[in-house]
Amino acid sequence: MSCVRAVRGLAPVCGFQPLAVLSRGVSFSPHQVASDASFHSVSFSESDHPRVLITGGLGQLGVGLAKLLRKQFGKYNVILSDIRKPPAHVYQSGPFIYSDILDYKNLREIVVNNRISWLIHYSVLLSAVGEANVSLARDVNITGLHNILDITAEHGLRLFIPSTIGAFGPTSPRDPTPDLCIQRPRTIYGVSKVHAELMGEYYHHRYGLDFRCLRYPGIISADSKPGGGTTDYAVQIFHDAVKAGRFVCNLRPDTRLPMMFIDDCLRATLEVLEAPPETLGMRTYNISAMSFTPEELVQEIRRHLPDLQVTYEIDPVRQAIADSWPMVLDDSSARSDWGWKHNYGLPELVQTMLNLTGSDSRKARAN
Repeated sequence: MSCVRAVRGLAPVCGFQPLAVLSRGVSFSPHQVASDASFHSVSFSESDHPRVLITGGLGQLGVGLAKLLRKQFGKYNVILSDIRKPPAHVYQSGPFIYSDILDYKNLREIVVNNRISWLIHYSVLLSAVGEANVSLARDVNITGLHNILDITAEHGLRLFIPSTIGAFGPTSPRDPTPDLCIQRPRTIYGVSKVHAELMGEYYHHRYGLDFRCLRYPGIISADSKPGGGTTDYAVQIFHDAVKAGRFVCNLRPDTRLPMMFIDDCLRATLEVLEAPPETLGMRTYNISAMSFTPEELVQEIRRHLPDLQVTYEIDPVRQAIADSWPMVLDDSSARSDWGWKHNYGLPELVQTMLNLTGSDSRKARAN
């Protein structure tokens, strides 16, 4: 039975009332809007490049990945989507359309009308935010996932969904954590990511879906604000260090977690997307670059900013989450199967982040 025949009969999850924060308003279809120079959502040049849709595209990773993919495949072959209004520089940089992953009909229409062949699914509520609103996290992270799986399987898309160190739990081996082991997370974020890993693998075996997944460590970047994740302290510290010379950390100084600079993360994502199917021995891989504690990060930053003042005010929710996560990720399978190799260790990460956040701070003062 073909993938289309097998999945077409699956009904989208329905019958729930969306929460106000996900109010749809009036949605549109790409074909209903005339293409012109200021609206980049419908015109595509004829080429052999994949047409890519990125859901949740205004988050930490979506904009950066779209930039990388557009260099690779062409500006108009990569569509960012979200339920929020994009800032001007994102809107002007390439295709952007409204897309709510809980609106099955609209999402399916976008895939069909724009001839999408790759879908990158970044729409998610992160760990700390998810614990504060479990019902919303369940809708976005699980119901939305089901819509994505059905649509991508029906239309024969290549699907990438990131997973996370949060997919492991307190009974997982922590140092190191292998690709395959007991998981049992204790956050709705982690539970939903294990669900995504297993559902993606099931759809791969049952329907032939080309599903690919990387378990991301904490991702550090200067371009986006922290989004409610447990590892966000490692982003905020650079902004506070440059602007104020002081930082309040909400994790214990000895809390070791795996981390990665965003450039490495985006490159790894592109590499696994482009990898020939025969090179992938599994559907979900760990990837990592380094592991450090808040105190180790502080000491490295003080090599450049020796007067940095740091105090610790432990957030019990975030600390409990961090204590259930891996300390070190074993990513040897990714390195052997498709040649993953990171470029940024802790010294390179700190130097780069200070350069970027320092530059942003100087621009803000000038304006």
